Amino acid sequence: MTANHGVLSDSELRRAIKQDWIAADTPFPEDQIQPASLDLRLGNVAYRLRASFLPGAGARVRDRLDDELVMHAIDLTEGAVLETGCVYLAEVQERFALPPHIHGAANPKSSTGRVDVFTRLIVDGATAFDYIPAGYHGPLWAEICPCTFSILARTGTRLSQARLRRGPPHPKREIDFTMDLSLKGPVGFRAKRYSGVLDVDRIGAYDPRDFWEPLDARGGRVVLEPGQFYIFASKENVLIPSDEAAEMAPIRPELGEFRAHYAGFFDPGFGIPPNEGRAVLEVRSRDVPFFVEDAQPVGKLVFEPLSGPVERLYGETGSSYQGQGLKLSKHFAPWK
Repeated sequence: MTANHGVLSDSELRRAIKQDWIAADTPFPEDQIQPASLDLRLGNVAYRLRASFLPGAGARVRDRLDDELVMHAIDLTEGAVLETGCVYLAEVQERFALPPHIHGAANPKSSTGRVDVFTRLIVDGATAFDYIPAGYHGPLWAEICPCTFSILARTGTRLSQARLRRGPPHPKREIDFTMDLSLKGPVGFRAKRYSGVLDVDRIGAYDPRDFWEPLDARGGRVVLEPGQFYIFASKENVLIPSDEAAEMAPIRPELGEFRAHYAGFFDPGFGIPPNEGRAVLEVRSRDVPFFVEDAQPVGKLVFEPLSGPVERLYGETGSSYQGQGLKLSKHFAPWK
């Protein structure tokens, strides 16, 4: 019997771990496996880099970590501060030995994108970020750049996640979504510069007013300031059926002088009634001030089939974002 093409479900990810396609030196916690994705855990050491890089075809990441590129090494075992505007590289605990018909992609986790931590996956021989080629055998590395808030991270911190596919990507359908600036109360939030350190493993521990400013929309419009980071919500509810996964993608870059959605995976079961929910948009303005308006097009959801049924849908074991509206990351107490 031929296996179905599509995104691997949680049951297949567990099977991949048993078959050593996915391995680590420490056990896999149950909540590390999402309905159609796998959280990746930081290892023991991060390297402060002079600049981002790609190893290139035929080159190993570790072989590139010489004195010209690496400024110093940082021990993560007891936790360490990763500072705003700096580039770091950390090997994650998971490593892959994929069969030739399995390939993958990576994204920041939702909570990572919502605090403006830019993270990308790098593998040996990579000529592109966030791509795991079919049949890849080797380690995985997370490039980490906190853009607004300095963060406290440690061994085991989960900043990114991987999704594995059998066969080529096979989009099933696409749905455009827009920005909602008609909400009562704040229509969005703008990140404050020069806030304190944010421990990314603490949940509900921070007063959002120490890190964020609420935004009103006069006349249904907001001005995005260059270099600032914002959180908005989609006008449309998002529903991911049990047999599909979805990824955020831009419609066309020429639609606006801003970038939306750093984190882009939606697992099956997100938004299924009675837990209707919106997409949260992580927005950074570019080089010039730019007006955004209510119902402005900002992106699309690209749906893909799963290769098999899931054991547990998104939110069935608890989630910070099921049924969400305009919502900051799980690190913050509710806005009051």
